[in-house]
Amino acid sequence: MQTGEDIQGLRKIIDFTRLLSLFVLSIHFYICCYPAFEGWHWTAAITNRLLVNISKTGLFNDMLKPKLAALLLLAVSLLGAKGKKDEKIGKDIIAVYIGAGLLLYLSSILCFYLNAAPTIIAISYMGITGLGYLLVLTGGGRLSRLLKLNLQKDIFNNENETFPQEERLLENEYSVNLPAKYNLKGKIRNSWINFINPFRGLLVLGTPGAGKTYFVIRHIIDQHIKKGFSMFIYDFKFDDLTKLAYNKLKLYWRNYKVKPKFYIINFDDLSKTHRCNPLDPQSMDDITDATEASRTILLGLNREWIRKQGDFFVESPINFLTAIIWYLRKYEDGKYCTLPHVIELMQADYEELFPILMEQEEIKVLINPFVSAYQNKAKEQLEGQIASAKISLARLSSPQLYYVLSGNDFTLDINNPEDPKIVCMGNNPQKVQVYGAVLSLYISRMIKLVNQKGKLKSSHIYDEFPTIYVGGGSGIDGLLATARSNKVATTLGIQDYSQLKKDYGREQAEVIMNIVGNIISGQVTGDTAKQLSERMGKIMQQRDSVSINGSDTSISKSTQLDHAVPSSKISSLSSGVFVGMVADDPSENIALKAFHSEIQNNHAAIQAEEDNYQQVPTINPVSPDDIRENYLMVKADVHNLIKTELKNLKLRKSVEKMLPENRNTDNETSTNSTTESQGPFIIL
Repeated sequence: MQTGEDIQGLRKIIDFTRLLSLFVLSIHFYICCYPAFEGWHWTAAITNRLLVNISKTGLFNDMLKPKLAALLLLAVSLLGAKGKKDEKIGKDIIAVYIGAGLLLYLSSILCFYLNAAPTIIAISYMGITGLGYLLVLTGGGRLSRLLKLNLQKDIFNNENETFPQEERLLENEYSVNLPAKYNLKGKIRNSWINFINPFRGLLVLGTPGAGKTYFVIRHIIDQHIKKGFSMFIYDFKFDDLTKLAYNKLKLYWRNYKVKPKFYIINFDDLSKTHRCNPLDPQSMDDITDATEASRTILLGLNREWIRKQGDFFVESPINFLTAIIWYLRKYEDGKYCTLPHVIELMQADYEELFPILMEQEEIKVLINPFVSAYQNKAKEQLEGQIASAKISLARLSSPQLYYVLSGNDFTLDINNPEDPKIVCMGNNPQKVQVYGAVLSLYISRMIKLVNQKGKLKSSHIYDEFPTIYVGGGSGIDGLLATARSNKVATTLGIQDYSQLKKDYGREQAEVIMNIVGNIISGQVTGDTAKQLSERMGKIMQQRDSVSINGSDTSISKSTQLDHAVPSSKISSLSSGVFVGMVADDPSENIALKAFHSEIQNNHAAIQAEEDNYQQVPTINPVSPDDIRENYLMVKADVHNLIKTELKNLKLRKSVEKMLPENRNTDNETSTNSTTESQGPFIIL
């Protein structure tokens, strides 16, 4: 108890012990240097008799015992000392004081070996011993004032911000398991990052160079192909992931009950690409499919429209493109239902295009506003409605794109139990605005086909996801929300939340960020780091504080909840170090979901494996003449379609005029013939 009586009692005990130490040392000096004291006439008979009685205790029989006894009593007095703490006092100076003091105190016995007068020997011995005693006393006093709590030891609070992590390997037929190491209170321990339920979505974050592909995505591709997944890969920097998937399939193809086929979509090297029609008529059941396709392609080409959905001059081009797509879907059972044919048909003159479209009952509602604007000679309004769509799609009028988009080598139902596929679609960072829009259409159509019951387990991997637009009702948020029961595992790779907001808008970006169950992040900054820090939660951390005043020093320790991984630490993660959360499964609960660890890659083995990779083979040698011929064929198909349909319309009008009920009305309508001839359909 810190009462006044206890403090005074402690001081008296310390003073008495130290005084006793000095008394023992003084008697030792008197006995050892008796000749000198006798010469100085500092002896007395009574003193000698007392010392004779004391010497019977055996303490002063030799030179060493009394010195050690005095030193022991001094140490006891120092143990009870309570000096004012001083953060400027260092251990080094204390060690020097005590070390030098002990050396002088114990080595002073060598003075008796000097060839000198007893007086000189006595003065030397007592002086050196006393100096050593004072140095030990000074060092011991400073030791009691030393601040034992070193608050500068962990200046970055690293040990406080460590927490237990999952060290078990939890594996199942769908899981992705990454070996890792983590720090727990200064000790490095082995752990596992277990994505046991990838169907709840996986978001991979990290600035360029954080290691998203090398440490995470490559393992997802490897383990899911090994476990027999059908797969779609969006390869932003073609052909990095494509080559990896191709060689992994060659390694693990025996693990599939039905051997999957490997397909590639690539717009740069047409000899290493298959051809696929994203507007395959067999996969378009009703006009809503055409609406989603048109919205995807136009928003992919005009990213600023994403934030303006619902505006007149955004919805009008979408409706117009929907009408074109659905017309071609219904024309001769989709004979010309491809994106190249859509682009070419859209470029037709209004007086030729509108009569043809009006023949299709299902799209009259969509096309009527454009026809009315044309008939009323509101050309500025009409151009504002349609020209933006025509200009946007004109950017896709490329012989290379037409060649890939007009073929039909495979369908997009990659998880078809009878025909599983691994499909890789490559982009080009230099042409991302054009290629990204087309790939967005492929992905949007594929998502609707794979998100169905009774299909195989499939894995969808999107590297640099914001470079494509997958919106609408069957967009990526719908896939994440509804595809879990259909065994569709989705992996999204993005660099930062701000990048997602820029390309998708704030609302949809928030949905994507918050709907995923698994998240793993390398170095990110700003709002992304703050969101991750909040998501990982708080842990109990110890706090130490020191208060030094004029008379005393107080040390307090407390605990409080604080962020397990602060946003500042996430902003400074090294390459290969990741933080995040995993989602568990009802049948397999994970108590320790959060992790902050370094993923372990066997760099030498990976490099050796990559050195032995086979290049993606040539699929079909294509000459420039083949590409040009296909391009001209598409244009010819559209020209023949327009010519044929206009001819049929003329014939139909002629037949209608020859009917009896129409002859009686000829005179009645003759007065209006001039006006009608000025309508939009002059060619008729």
